[in-house]
Amino acid sequence: MNGWLALFAAGMLEIIWALGLKHSDGLTRFWPSVATVTAILLSFVMMSLALRSLPFGTAYAVWTGIGAAGSILAGMVLYSEPADPTRLFCLTLIITGMIGLKLNSPI
Repeated sequence: MNGWLALFAAGMLEIIWALGLKHSDGLTRFWPSVATVTAILLSFVMMSLALRSLPFGTAYAVWTGIGAAGSILAGMVLYSEPADPTRLFCLTLIITGMIGLKLNSPI
């Protein structure tokens, strides 16, 4: 599997498990907790596959960046969290940083 594809999948799974944590009510609801733990495990598996070919620092920063940016967007869309200019600017910085790391990666 392509390292960047595995990394993207790992980041998307990070968003899913973050949402799962919200819905699991402190891991007290069975099925949301099962889904959350499953997403966590799959995210780690995909990250481990990505690390076979991608530089560690780049992969970790992009993985957490995808999770952070995706969670911010999910909060705005699903939970009506603020989308004020400062938050959008900071979100843009996260995304810009990930793009910069990808473009500057040797792979």
